[in-house]
Amino acid sequence: MPNPFRRHSHSRSAKRRSANRLKLPGLAKCSNCQSVILSHRVCPDCGYYDGRPVVVIKTKGKEK
Repeated sequence: MPNPFRRHSHSRSAKRRSANRLKLPGLAKCSNCQSVILSHRVCPDCGYYDGRPVVVIKTKGKEK
């Protein structure tokens, strides 16, 4: 199996590595409560998805 004959320069290695970066998450606003949420997910604040209630969110309150 052949081995590299010459050393790769710093700029050549850096150019190759420039594509290996973290991507920002796709954020959107909830159509019901306007809070920032991840795209294509149910809103954790109000439980709406695509303008419809999908999940019932329990509110934190005093238990009796």
